[in-house]
Amino acid sequence: QVQLVESGGGLVQAGGSLRLSCAVSGRTLGINMMGWFRQAPGKEREFITGITWSGGSTLYADSVKGRFTISRDNAKNTVSLQMNSLKPEDTAVYYCTAARRFIMNLMTTATSYDYWGQGTQVTVSS
Repeated sequence: QVQLVESGGGLVQAGGSLRLSCAVSGRTLGINMMGWFRQAPGKEREFITGITWSGGSTLYADSVKGRFTISRDNAKNTVSLQMNSLKPEDTAVYYCTAARRFIMNLMTTATSYDYWGQGTQVTVSS
C-alpha cells in the first residue's frame, strides 16, 4: 500500500499563492506517476497536473498552465504543487494521487490512479 498525506491548504486572496505538499510513504516501488486533482462542490474531480516518478515529464491542465508548478523531491519523498496567481475558481479540495501504470493519454483520468490522499481545502477569496 501507498500512503499519501497532503498539507498546505488554506485561505488566500485572489492573486495570492499557496504551496501544497504530498508526503508519500509505503510501497512506493512501482509507482510511475504522481498527480494532483481537485474537486469543487457540485463538480466532478478534475485533473490539474501530474509528474512521472522520475520527475522527467509533467502534464498540466489548460486551466492551471503557467500558474501552477508540480515538482518532486526524491530525497524527501514528497510531491509539491506551487500555485500562483490564484483565482476564486481555484477553490476546491485538492487531492494528491499516485498511479502504478503510466498509460499515455489516460493520466488525466481519475480512474488511472490507484492511491489517493484525504485532500486539503484551498479557498480563494475575491
